[in-house]
This record gives sequence, C-alpha cells and structure tokens, in this order.
Amino acid sequence: MNRKAIGVFDSGLGGLTVVKELKKVLPNERIVYFGDTARVPYGSKSKEVIVRYSKEIAKFLKTQDVKMIVIACNTASAFALEELKKELDIPVIGVIEAGARMAVEIGENIGVIGTKGTVSSKAYYNAIKRIKLGANVYQKACPLFVPLIEEGMIDDPITEEIVKKYLNEIDVMIDSLVLGCTHYPLLTKVINKLTNGKIKLINPAEETAKEVKMILKELHMENFKREKEDQYFVSDEPENFKELGELFLGFELEDLKEINLEK
Repeated sequence: MNRKAIGVFDSGLGGLTVVKELKKVLPNERIVYFGDTARVPYGSKSKEVIVRYSKEIAKFLKTQDVKMIVIACNTASAFALEELKKELDIPVIGVIEAGARMAVEIGENIGVIGTKGTVSSKAYYNAIKRIKLGANVYQKACPLFVPLIEEGMIDDPITEEIVKKYLNEIDVMIDSLVLGCTHYPLLTKVINKLTNGKIKLINPAEETAKEVKMILKELHMENFKREKEDQYFVSDEPENFKELGELFLGFELEDLKEINLEK
C-alpha cells in the first residue's frame, strides 16, 4: 500500500473536474491539488512559459511527497508533459491521450474544442491521427469559455450565445466532441441543449481518472485506506477559488492554502 498522495495541477479551477472523477474511481487516494490562479489562463501563453510554469508546480508538488502527477490542464499536457516525464522520477500523465482514445472508439468524425494553445499545438489532432490515421478531426479554439466559467457565468444567456457561435462552425460535421479543456465539462448542459444531444461529448477527465487507476494498479502503488485529507493550494485569490471550487466538486474545501511559487 502506497500512502503518498496523487499530485494534480491546472492553471486554475478546471482541473477540479479531474479531481472529481479521480475521487469517484479512487476513493481511498489522497489528492494534493495546485491551481495556478495567479497566472490563469494558460491557453494564450507561449510553450516556453507553460513549460516553465509546469516545472515550478511539479517541483512544489514533489515537496508534498506525491507518488504521481496528473497534469489536469490540456494546454500544459500539450506543451509540458514530455519535459516533466524526462525530469521527474515518478509517473506523470496528461489528459490528452485518454481523451483521444475514447474519441476514436466512437467514430471517425471528431470535433475538438480547446484553448488557443491546445488547438494550435495540434496535440489532440496528432494523438487522434496516431490512433486512427483516417479519422476526420475538426478543431475549434474557444478562448472565451474559460473566463466565462471562472466568472461563474455557466448558466448565463451570454455563455449560451458564445457556445452557439463557436459550435456553429463544426457541429454539422462531427459525431463526437472532445471537451479539450478541463473547464469545458461544466458547459455540458448548454452544449447538449444547443446540439439537441446528437453529438457524443467526451470528457477527458473521466478517461484520465481511469488511466490513473490502471497505472497505480500496474505499479502496485494503490492506497487501500485513506488516512489524511486532500489538500488544495492556489497561487492567488483563494476565496474565489473556494467559492467556485465547491460548486465544481459539490463539497466544502477545508484545507485550502495560498502559496507563491515565484518566491
């Protein structure tokens, strides 16, 4: 039994969708989460900056004695996963490969929505093509989704109009849609409404949680008895994170601390 925690990080709140799925399939595992709320969003930043941020966060999570790191951010998964794998002596996984595998299982006409960084990296496009060369992949950057979600405007009519504007360009061509940002599962309801539920939505957070469980089992790193509570760290605005984070997760965030990595 390995009592160490699973480290999870994201640019902000979105990675909590991965935490939620991890807690479903691995209820005995402890989680240490870091949300880089001082530097969100990542989607519009360069690869070099994202890699630097990711290395800083990974270094911090290692001080928390984690046994594995999950990059619960599509942009950081696209740009920093391979770098962290090379540098760290613990398993590191992202959220892209698992989502790509599920998309290919559903059909050949696949839509991918994400931040500018994720879409421009072609990380999902390349991952899907590696699995099935003949798949048709239609990508669309949706840069306004993250700020709308972080502002708590999930059910706002403005959000519905913006979702409609973005999806109008690809929805008639696809059978499935990869929610290529960990924030986007929070828009599932409005996306299903606007597409009449005809498009299968793929939440990479669900697939990533299954992959984490499989890896821990294969490496004999599972914990079968929880002894400590989860911990949550942010780099700015803990009050806002707590309020919205509790909406994401459905329970109270008791152990939440602010920490400045740049110091």
